[in-house]
Amino acid sequence: MDPVFLAGQLFTGLSVASILLLAALGLALSFGLMRVINMAHGELLMIGGYLTYVAAQHMGAGYLWLAFPLAFVGTALLGALLEATIIRKLYGRPLDTLLATFGVSLILQQAARQMFGSTGVPVTAPAWLSGAFTVHGGALDGLTFPHVRLFVIALSLIVLGAVWWLLNRSRFGMHVRAVNQNREMASALGVNTRWLDMLVFALGSGIAGVAGVGLALIAPVNPTVGASYIINAFLVVVVGGVGSVLGGAVAALLLGSVTALAEGLTSVSLAQAILLVLVVAFLQWKPKGLLPTQSRALEEA
Repeated sequence: MDPVFLAGQLFTGLSVASILLLAALGLALSFGLMRVINMAHGELLMIGGYLTYVAAQHMGAGYLWLAFPLAFVGTALLGALLEATIIRKLYGRPLDTLLATFGVSLILQQAARQMFGSTGVPVTAPAWLSGAFTVHGGALDGLTFPHVRLFVIALSLIVLGAVWWLLNRSRFGMHVRAVNQNREMASALGVNTRWLDMLVFALGSGIAGVAGVGLALIAPVNPTVGASYIINAFLVVVVGGVGSVLGGAVAALLLGSVTALAEGLTSVSLAQAILLVLVVAFLQWKPKGLLPTQSRALEEA
């Protein structure tokens, strides 16, 4: 096998894994704390991509400075609204929550079609991200690393580090971990669990919006782009271990690499089938995932 092709596919897989990780972080937070399966999470990623497109249309070359806060705040507010109006009324009813959020996802997709059309809208990367590093000489001669994909990888690492710090070094994170371990006891000790649920859901939604910014830089944004990522994002959460940030990072890297290699050697549809078979086989071996979070609530679920 050509080493340049193999290395190129692995690098592509790493950049795809970066988007998957950002999409899965929000799912891990919401399901780990509230046991909510949010089928509209992919559409939050889509909205982040469209907000990036809007920022690029109005700001020109410096649009990224607006795109990141716009995508994060916009999707976080939408997530908070979704939690307050729909999901909060369906806690403890996972099937109803799944169906309700699936309906929301269809509504958001149709709204995107009405506003932006059914075809993808391209976002041109800034000039400082338009180049690429090229390897000269050796076994990997000619291998290129586009700056925009390197930027997306760096973005995911920064967000991952920020989320890890927030959950493990801040008072907010202490409350999240306390509620995750024992909601009733945390509430008895003064934690406002209702308010925390909304904040965590909004944070996860905002991270999905940031993932949409990264996605818009490497591929056109269309109304169904979120649906194409949501399944793999759920796979990342399950394989990594529900509620585990580090486990999600490792799972995203593994699944992204496997998907990229399988697509390079076979086809997109067959690669997805191979990935699903491997995930099922893995869960037979480790049903709680790579790095499961110890939680009384999860054990009782």
